[in-house]
Amino acid sequence: MSTSSFEIRVCQSCGLRYPLTEGHPFGIRCPHCLGETRVVLKKVRSEVGEVKEVKREMGEAKAVLLDNIRSAWNVGSILRSADGFGFTHAYLCGITPTPEVNAVRKTALGAEEFVTWSHHKNSVQLVKSLKLEGWKVAALEEDARAVSISQFPNPQISNPLVLILGSEVTGVDPELLDLAEHILYIPMRGQKRSFNVANAFSIAAYALT
Repeated sequence: MSTSSFEIRVCQSCGLRYPLTEGHPFGIRCPHCLGETRVVLKKVRSEVGEVKEVKREMGEAKAVLLDNIRSAWNVGSILRSADGFGFTHAYLCGITPTPEVNAVRKTALGAEEFVTWSHHKNSVQLVKSLKLEGWKVAALEEDARAVSISQFPNPQISNPLVLILGSEVTGVDPELLDLAEHILYIPMRGQKRSFNVANAFSIAAYALT
């Protein structure tokens, strides 16, 4: 999922990393602590849809990383599906609401008690650390490098694996895509270009398990 253009900002006070689009209620002040932020990456989408950069527990473990997911309902739904598909941990990053929010718990229906979770302000720093620990990284996103999940044999992905899903508006952070060993997309048969992020996770989780 993407919008026409967006920028990634990082708070110079608390370190929160979040996307900002034109007209979004979030501003250049950090939505977490209202501190000063700086632009670390800017993207522009052309009319034909091509994205151009303007910037400057291991074993069989599977985890999901939700980066700047805005909807508490989506987060709760993903946690419930994560439990069903055997994902053991959820990394909740940026502005992603945690199970401390009532709407997340209401939608998760208790799954937050079985899928452990942790909150991280900067997903890029987190993923770099996970890779050093031996985790393999897959991202679900439309991208020129992406491979159809229907054509991607599971044995190519070794565990432990973390699956990244990004903002409902701006998609997966471009720097996270650069860190991922695998970028996957779900083929669309209709007129819409993407599924709801919670539905997309369920499709991908099923395919990968």
